[in-house]
Amino acid sequence: MRHVKRMLIISHVLLAALVAIILFMPDTRKVYPSTALLVAVAIIEGLFLLALWRSKNRIREGLPVGCVDIISFAWMLLIIWEVMSTKLGLAHNVLIPSPENVFHVFVRSGKELAFGVYSSLTLLLSGYILGMFFGAALGIICGWVPRLRVMFYPIANVLAPIPSVIFTPFLVILMPTYRLAAVMVILLGVFWPQFLNMILRVGSLPKAIIDNARVLKVGYITMITKVIFPFIVPDLLKGMRVSLTTGFLMLMYAESFGTKSGIGYFISNANVFANYANILAGIIVCGIVVTILNYGTAWLQEKLTTWH
Repeated sequence: MRHVKRMLIISHVLLAALVAIILFMPDTRKVYPSTALLVAVAIIEGLFLLALWRSKNRIREGLPVGCVDIISFAWMLLIIWEVMSTKLGLAHNVLIPSPENVFHVFVRSGKELAFGVYSSLTLLLSGYILGMFFGAALGIICGWVPRLRVMFYPIANVLAPIPSVIFTPFLVILMPTYRLAAVMVILLGVFWPQFLNMILRVGSLPKAIIDNARVLKVGYITMITKVIFPFIVPDLLKGMRVSLTTGFLMLMYAESFGTKSGIGYFISNANVFANYANILAGIIVCGIVVTILNYGTAWLQEKLTTWH
């Protein structure tokens, strides 16, 4: 606890130093007003204090220490970035834009970024839900029927490790729209690992359960809903978190092929014009979205597996 308090003091000293550098140290570059940067610093500090407050009763797990170390590193990184770029001008003027210019993108292009997030999440959830549904449903069927399992398991075992983004150029040609091609990239990326996982999971059902079901002549619907499904739900939820964030990364790549909206498009379009402030702002948005997806799926997994 004493170490946490000491590090907490250090983190706030770093925060005070950062704010003082932003406000009082003269600039050597022409940059946008520092308002957006200071607002971002305030939001980060608010989230840090919230995380610290929520973890105050979990000191034995090391959460407060981790929170303080992370925020201290963030303040040091921002100090170095601000001093080397805006204040001293030692960093490359194009490749490493000033923090003021990067965070001003959220003011100048806030609506475009918000619509990009909405567009990306729409594609992500469409491909993800379809991929999870078909992967789980067909995987259960193939895992339950021995002949289908023997036939499709080797195919899934080969295709599951292949990144679906490899098929993007073909899907762009085959699909009627670029957005549908992006959905298919996510669907394939989620489907094959889920399909393979379900085959293995259903195939590992305890033999006693299968024998009892056959003796009782349980129907397929009853078998799936009352025997197989409860057995695979925890495993299904565990894979959901990884699949969702991986699907988002696939989407970022797929959106660079012809789509006219989305975060991936925003970043790739900025890259064409060497607008690295927009690129960094897009990367920050990606990090925020992935973090929210991670926490959201972790919360959902915890709520849905309390019975297990």
